[in-house]
Amino acid sequence: MKYNLRSLYLCVDEMERALNFYEDFFEMPPLIKDDIYSVFAIGGFRLGLFAYKMMREEHTYGSNCLPSIEVESLELLNQKLAGLELCFPLTKIKDNWVAEFVDSEGNHIEITAPV
Repeated sequence: MKYNLRSLYLCVDEMERALNFYEDFFEMPPLIKDDIYSVFAIGGFRLGLFAYKMMREEHTYGSNCLPSIEVESLELLNQKLAGLELCFPLTKIKDNWVAEFVDSEGNHIEITAPV
């Protein structure tokens, strides 16, 4: 059986705030903009933002699922980290530079670049 992982969603408290954060971070508008579920299309992958409170769902924030975003260079990685809250400092791990930041909704996001 062949598997494909094509999407992931992040729970958000405030959709507009989350949209502003990710539009700025990815330097693009969302593919789908909605009060409950918005989507960014990134290299064939769909990153969703889900306003769980509007659907009366419970959610516990944590770092057990860590989306990882790859950029092309250490210079770009440092530009993206500027002004963000880090929860794991920029560290060289084998052939990659790795850091982790906290998004506008409290989610932990990894960002990497090749050495």
